[in-house]
Amino acid sequence: MTEFLAPALEGADKQGRVAANGLELAWEQFGDDRDPALILIMGLGTQLTGWPDAFCRALADTGLRVIRFDNRDIGLSTKLRTATRHDGPRAAFFKSLLGREIDAPYTLEDMAVDTVGLMDGLGIARAHLVGASMGGMIAQLVAALYPERVQTLTSIMSTSGARRLPRGRLKTLLRLAKAPRSRDPDAIARHMAVTMRMIGSPRYGRSLADWTSEIRRNVARSYYPAGTRRQMLAVMAAASRTDLLGGIRQPALVIHGAADPLLPVKHGRSTAEHLSDARYEEFPGMGHDLPPRLLPRFVELIGELVHGESESAGRAR
Repeated sequence: MTEFLAPALEGADKQGRVAANGLELAWEQFGDDRDPALILIMGLGTQLTGWPDAFCRALADTGLRVIRFDNRDIGLSTKLRTATRHDGPRAAFFKSLLGREIDAPYTLEDMAVDTVGLMDGLGIARAHLVGASMGGMIAQLVAALYPERVQTLTSIMSTSGARRLPRGRLKTLLRLAKAPRSRDPDAIARHMAVTMRMIGSPRYGRSLADWTSEIRRNVARSYYPAGTRRQMLAVMAAASRTDLLGGIRQPALVIHGAADPLLPVKHGRSTAEHLSDARYEEFPGMGHDLPPRLLPRFVELIGELVHGESESAGRAR
């Protein structure tokens, strides 16, 4: 893991918790309050630390106020403990095959409202949104449902939710929902590292030792598998967003890996095809992760989108 964008970092410039949609969301910021805001929305069961410090810093160095946060039910944000029974991942998978309604405790639309609430709490009127996987789905919904709040949209290794797209393998989905039997932090880290090796990039993939080391640090920060399962139900219960994507007018960037085993590459292509103003970038050998060696290129692409849009808006005024 020597391909990071910057030398060793000491973390974010600011951090805190903000009230949003009846919850408290933990957030961190890189960069200056006076710069245009860029909000990073992470994927299923992944804390804000899933966005590498160096990636956040490199984006901030282009002149952006970069904010990453923990979604509900994960990290240091509010955990929605409930005694109400909902579908399990296996039952939800088979219900989705049959077109039956999935009983989920909350929806991706609820999580989109969380993001808008985060913006309100931080005093951000409009922002550039970057979402990965489930975070890309949430970012799409914010752009579609709250267009006045979004300047640009970047959707990474995500999907339009179109119903005829190829599905990830049941084995992989169940692996994401499965928690290790042991509560030992090292055992948890090894279990999750094996999962990331399963879905990660075959060409750019990190070693099992690298993943284990990174995940061990995240487990020390927070570990809450029940939240991951509830987020998975929200994803599986989500409706197709193809019609909503067609109504998005903001400039967009879609990034996807040609070797993604969880959301096969047709998901990324479908997302781009349904957006009215999208640039599509496909990376051979990229799976369902953020390979360190590709992050400099991601920063370039996001910077071109964000700053190009800002310059156009300035000329229009």
